[in-house]
Amino acid sequence: MSQIKVVPLGAGQDVGRSCIVVSIGGKNIMFDCGMHMGYNDERRFPNFKYLSPEGNFDQVIDCVIISHFHLDHCGALPYFTEMCGYSGPIVMTYPTKSVCPILLEDFRKIIVERRGEANFFTSAMIKDCIKKVTAVNIHQTLKIDDELEVKAYYAGHVIGAAMFYVKVGLQSCLYTGDYNMTPDRHLGSAQIDKLRVDLMITETTYATTIRDSKRCRESEFLKVVHETVKRGGKVLIPVFALGRAQELCILIETYWERMNLAHVPVYFSAGLVEKANLYYKLFISWTNQKIKETFFRRNMFDFKHIKPFDRSYADKPGPMVLFAAPGMLHAGTSLDVFRKWCGDEHNTCILPGYCVAGTVGNKILSGATHVELDKKTKVEVKLKVQGISFSAHADAKGILQLIEQCRPKNVMLVHGEKEKMQFLKERIEDELGISCYNPANGEVAVINLKPPVPVDLSKTFIKEQPYSLTARQLMKALCEKEETCESVESALKKIRTHDEMEINGILVTDQQTRRQCGKAISGKILSAREVQDIFNLKQHRLYFDMKKKLPQHANIQEYWNAVLSDFEDIAMPEDSKEVRFLTYESVTITYEPAPSNHVRFTWEYKDENAAMKLMNRLDRLAEEKADCQANAAA
Repeated sequence: MSQIKVVPLGAGQDVGRSCIVVSIGGKNIMFDCGMHMGYNDERRFPNFKYLSPEGNFDQVIDCVIISHFHLDHCGALPYFTEMCGYSGPIVMTYPTKSVCPILLEDFRKIIVERRGEANFFTSAMIKDCIKKVTAVNIHQTLKIDDELEVKAYYAGHVIGAAMFYVKVGLQSCLYTGDYNMTPDRHLGSAQIDKLRVDLMITETTYATTIRDSKRCRESEFLKVVHETVKRGGKVLIPVFALGRAQELCILIETYWERMNLAHVPVYFSAGLVEKANLYYKLFISWTNQKIKETFFRRNMFDFKHIKPFDRSYADKPGPMVLFAAPGMLHAGTSLDVFRKWCGDEHNTCILPGYCVAGTVGNKILSGATHVELDKKTKVEVKLKVQGISFSAHADAKGILQLIEQCRPKNVMLVHGEKEKMQFLKERIEDELGISCYNPANGEVAVINLKPPVPVDLSKTFIKEQPYSLTARQLMKALCEKEETCESVESALKKIRTHDEMEINGILVTDQQTRRQCGKAISGKILSAREVQDIFNLKQHRLYFDMKKKLPQHANIQEYWNAVLSDFEDIAMPEDSKEVRFLTYESVTITYEPAPSNHVRFTWEYKDENAAMKLMNRLDRLAEEKADCQANAAA
């Protein structure tokens, strides 16, 4: 029996340090290569020695795929390629390839130049690493070798984020990375085909959360900001440079304009706005339709009220709002400003995204009143802390929605908390009937696959127009022919399908079919019409019938004329005065003269719209006659 083996080196029953190694069809693929924001020691990077104690990574990994530019998904890539020695294929989208080196360099400066750590990758290593990357567009299929092919799908989340479909021979897998099923102010929602993959690996950051209305969250966010600046306080909003930052900047910009708050300064970490705008201009096709339509008239990211931030501004008196990176308060400008503002109860810190365990952001969200910022500094937290989720991750409803769209045979949960994963795992198995796995870091999950069944197709099935019968019709015929079936209901339960599901083809496996098709073929798919002939099924037509009264003071000729003017395809017989019925598609209109004076309509379901239009035309004739009478009386 064929298998897929998966081992998480990171993000197994945990959020952060995403690194999932999948063995599929004889190939080993590493999905994401991230760092953990909550650690400052060797646990920061995945344990690559698990793959090869000798460090022969080119022999054990056939391809590395990076889903997006967040550091918990790409932060360990230069370490793996330049310090550990991997030199094989690396795949990511064009925006991800452009943004990755900037975020990696920013983080390197914090770790090396400000914290003084020595065992870390250099600027040259980042550049050498990115040179090895092959970039792809959405829906582009890339062949890594003769057997392995990769295709990217739009994930929302941040610009350039992609879900990756991988196929090796007859086996297939989908890795979602981080995705969002709800469109926002600048990005669309995740989109996937009905791939029916052998395994779908999905993030579960919000595995048990059903988010409330986005409008309610926006209102709460603006209310907290306004109340803080109104009392003279400062608002710190830790964000990552690209993604939620643009979303919230658009929201603040619009509100400041509407409420005439130009006297209250709004700042963004210096340099990041310019970089963000550059990439949104370059990759405008990755944004939503509204941004695309307005971009050439007005750049939504050229903000009137939001200015670059200088570190000296943090000491200025009076209210202000600051968007500062990074988003989890684990380093950089956001942590430096938090150090200065956290002791004032008039100030507020709004955390709009998920904060990994171990970060300062996670600690203050958990209610900590004293926080250790580094080995030498511990501060008291007096400012108000508010968590308002604008995180661009799918919630529980969105995760289930994507699974239903993709229709995988097996599901694996990663990038989530253990208890919440277990809850969602049970829902997926109970509600969707799909086998689900959630391995811990370093634990190997083995997914056993059913072998593929090659079949032949009849020429009739290939050539003829769509024609179908229902599962109930088929089972009824089989139960009548084969006396082994107890009932139609029991037979339907065996094939696990809805009794009214339409069937376009039937797989027949008998000795005669095998002899005709050869030993390698397990059966033959026949068209529904061929099966109908085999089991002597009769085709029935269902017609609908309705009568309407001919309007008072109207004659049938007036209705015929009205129909002819609206429906050019209807032809009137030469002697139109004697016409008692007309036909259009499957619709038949019959006139029943006095004393009943009715117009009768019959039609098949497929032509219901046409029947409704013809009946509505009779109603309009009645209204026209009533108006004429009213005008005459006046």
